[in-house]
Amino acid sequence: MSLRLFALIAFLAGIAAIFMTEKEPVVKRAPDNYYLAAKADLEKIIARQPNTRTAKNIILFVGDGMSIPTVTAARILDGQRRGIDGESNSLAFETLLPYVALSKTYTHDAQVADSAPTATAMVSGVKSVNGTIGVDQHVTAGNCASQKGTEVTTIFELAEKAGLSTGIVSTARITHATPAAAYAKTAGRDWEVDRNLPGPAKAAGCKDIAAQLIEWPAGNGFEVILGGGRSYFLPKEVADPEAEGKTGARADGRNLVEEWQRKYNDAAYVWNKAQFDEIDPAKTGHVLGLFERGHMQYEAKRAQDKAGEPSLVEMTAKAIDLLSKNKDGFVLLVEAGRIDHAHHDGKAGLALLDTLALDEAVKAAYAKVNPEETLIILTADHSHVFSIAGYPKRGNPILGLAGYGLDGKPYTTLGYLNGPGARANEARADLNGVDTTALDYRQQALVPIYAETHAGDDVAVFAQGPSAHLFQGVIEQNMIFHVMAHASGILEKAGVESPSAK
Repeated sequence: MSLRLFALIAFLAGIAAIFMTEKEPVVKRAPDNYYLAAKADLEKIIARQPNTRTAKNIILFVGDGMSIPTVTAARILDGQRRGIDGESNSLAFETLLPYVALSKTYTHDAQVADSAPTATAMVSGVKSVNGTIGVDQHVTAGNCASQKGTEVTTIFELAEKAGLSTGIVSTARITHATPAAAYAKTAGRDWEVDRNLPGPAKAAGCKDIAAQLIEWPAGNGFEVILGGGRSYFLPKEVADPEAEGKTGARADGRNLVEEWQRKYNDAAYVWNKAQFDEIDPAKTGHVLGLFERGHMQYEAKRAQDKAGEPSLVEMTAKAIDLLSKNKDGFVLLVEAGRIDHAHHDGKAGLALLDTLALDEAVKAAYAKVNPEETLIILTADHSHVFSIAGYPKRGNPILGLAGYGLDGKPYTTLGYLNGPGARANEARADLNGVDTTALDYRQQALVPIYAETHAGDDVAVFAQGPSAHLFQGVIEQNMIFHVMAHASGILEKAGVESPSAK
């Protein structure tokens, strides 16, 4: 290579190096809003300090069947109903209860649980058998004789022994699985009234769940009992005060309401909204409220009730007013029981409205207590086969249409794997012209069965207050009891070492 050619190549290489090292011009952009929001959230988490105080009060909220998709859909619906972005919206409990875990809901004998053993797990600390309440894994479902020796101790029984006040609130029958887990011991969750007890169970001495509530031997009984299921407490000879032509359901002639009233000299029994509103917590020590013959109304239909019934928010607030009179504290269970029933019926809109009612109840409870001394937990007992699917655009109505199937027919964003929304041996219905946003609309399902089923996926646990930081990661559902017991020191206060150890 000639010297002249070599010099030319070196010169050109130098010029290229200059251009290659020259920096690209910087394009100035406004700060990204997602970036800034996430950074602010991180700073809040870093600043959060665990509360290691002893919990004076415990409030356990249970959204029956409130799966994670239910929470997500309710969050979006809440925002859309308020005219704001639903996807980035937050429900009250998602901000007030900052500690979150996932709860494994399987039972001792089943991949997919029913509400009875899951509620037992949460309030007693043990996993049990589907179809049973207040007993451990050694029971045989439906066999009364197998109950003996399997009974477990609930946090409510411990609380009464320790001198705390106790209460149960539900929009379902107060004898239904979740509220019944606070007090009942039974091999049959359906034994809510005496006429449902099989002959062998009666012969073996088993008692129906309604009778067990009235005869509950712990302390001086629940200070607050609010929910549905009135017919199970009245004999068939007594007319129902609200439902014309209807009577009680008991075949044994017992009037459990009157029996309960005779136990106390500071008690109030109420069955409608007006009576409920007249309760003066300062003058009332015990309250029994039974607002429906069966389950209470869905939140979306509560205003249609003939005699009127209080909302979940109102019942929660009244319960706290009554229980807070005890200087030693209280334990309260609040169940939004009808989320589950709406899902079973394939009606997502009703389920989401009841979820939003539960959200309001959590917000009301938080405002009424000292959150620094109150452990508040919100969870679900099990999931449902409910999904959010398709590729709907941001802001699309959550109860609306998501797209079209290969059959050329539209489908909704929300749907079910099974349930009454499916048609046996029939083509899928055409949703063109159908108002799928109506709260009573029944979403389509894949497998036709009479009632949609539970699902086996994990559910969320939200918490705040003393020991709430212990809810982290993926936990067994029965750990919820153990966190409550640890936070409150209830075992020591009650003088009990290990109530459910066998």
